[in-house]
Amino acid sequence: MTGLAEAEPRVETETVRAEPIEGLPSGWTRVSITEISEPLGGGTPSKSDPSYWTDGTVPWVSPKDMKSFHIISSEDAVTESALKRLSLVPANSVLLVVRSGILSHTLPVGLNALPVTINQDMRAFVPASEISSRYLAWQLVSRGREILSTCSKDGTTVASIEAPALARFPLTLAPTAEQTRIVEKLEELLSDLDAGVAELKAAQKKLTQYRQSLLKAAVEGALTAEWRKHNQPTESGAQLLERILKERRARWQAKQLAKFKEQGKAPPKDWQDKYPEPVKPDTTYLPPSPEGWVWSSIGQCFYVGVGATPSRKEPSYWNGNVPWVSSGEVRFDRIVDTKEKISNAGLNNSSTQINPVGSVMLGMIGEGKTRGQVAILDIAAANNQNCAAIWVTETGIPSEYVYYWLWSRYDETRRGSSGNNQPALNKSIVESIPFPLPPLDEAKEIVASMVAAFEQASEQDAAIQHALKQATAQRKNILKAAFSGQLVPQDPNDEPASALLARIRAERAAVTLKAVSSVAGRKKPR
Repeated sequence: MTGLAEAEPRVETETVRAEPIEGLPSGWTRVSITEISEPLGGGTPSKSDPSYWTDGTVPWVSPKDMKSFHIISSEDAVTESALKRLSLVPANSVLLVVRSGILSHTLPVGLNALPVTINQDMRAFVPASEISSRYLAWQLVSRGREILSTCSKDGTTVASIEAPALARFPLTLAPTAEQTRIVEKLEELLSDLDAGVAELKAAQKKLTQYRQSLLKAAVEGALTAEWRKHNQPTESGAQLLERILKERRARWQAKQLAKFKEQGKAPPKDWQDKYPEPVKPDTTYLPPSPEGWVWSSIGQCFYVGVGATPSRKEPSYWNGNVPWVSSGEVRFDRIVDTKEKISNAGLNNSSTQINPVGSVMLGMIGEGKTRGQVAILDIAAANNQNCAAIWVTETGIPSEYVYYWLWSRYDETRRGSSGNNQPALNKSIVESIPFPLPPLDEAKEIVASMVAAFEQASEQDAAIQHALKQATAQRKNILKAAFSGQLVPQDPNDEPASALLARIRAERAAVTLKAVSSVAGRKKPR
């Protein structure tokens, strides 16, 4: 009698009819990802064992490597020895991130151009015969948001995809020949679209460079070089600085006299000598000034006020009607409102004060790019201790000119005026920032020219932003059309996807039966 292990496995198949499925083109069918591919998981070999890592040649892909659709390399590689504990993923498989913070908004999908292995935060899907890996990968890209919405795990500290839910997620399967046509047309359209997006982003970059060159030309005097040839100032920058210093001293003296009067005291001898002289700039490494200009400092020209945060423990200090600027609101723009407002009690019980309209705000402390950014106050507002308020309007110098100057030296300001890598700015550093002071008329001419140029640049930027949004929408539409049968026409001569699916199932069943037969044969009694 012949044993089971010796029998040739037979898998019965039946003729598959291409029954139409509602919502799908003729010849298409619905499948799950595990019906048309084999899933493979990953892991991390022990870092303490150098035999797994030293001189590794097998790419070990983790979420940090999933920055593009085509995976051609990885930051880390493992040795052949590590493969005893891992699965080798064949080339042209579909790689998917299943655990990473990026899954809160994006589903990274890629195709590996060479055999790789993966870590435990990844999943690989090896397409069955006659299933286009590119077709499967692009469909996962097109359905990314739906997958994240329906397959994400709840209650996890790091965003994760639930494996059973992903295995059940419905995909559409086109006939084999149509898969090829879809991928070819899809990649052609996306390639053209990506080229257009690249041009738009290059134009964006040029606009940024244009703004920086404008700022540089403005504060170095190049922008108004021709204007100076035909306009004689009534007051030079040096004379303007002298007047500003005299007016500042006079305001201080008037304030001191008022304080003495309020206290009922006579001014003490030599009280004027206690005037805090503003910080002069260090001109050692500064370039020569244009004709009629002079180097000064922010502290010489303007009062610099650092605010405070009223106690959060006292509810009566908050939700009032006094606008209160935090450093996070100081961005290269104008401040027309604030997220929080304090009450008069909060104002009176903290060391902040109301800054006049037109003050220039400079971020001093903050995460990311907050420090060193500037804004102009379009409202009277108090501020917190993490930003400085520069009272420009007392001098008649346009606020915009000071704003442009601080913007032009953003990188230097973030490091502190000395150029050192400062952890934060402070009042003294802000006051010591050098400041190129032109004649008042020229400062106004600079602002007028800059406003006009920046308005044109903003219009161009807005047009680019609109075009980029349209490109994003077009990309979604192309992907949607591809996997709903609307990108390329169907060919009635194509073998229906249901026949392909039946063949895949039959092949799997045959492999399973053969495996079972082999195991049974090894267990056969002698």
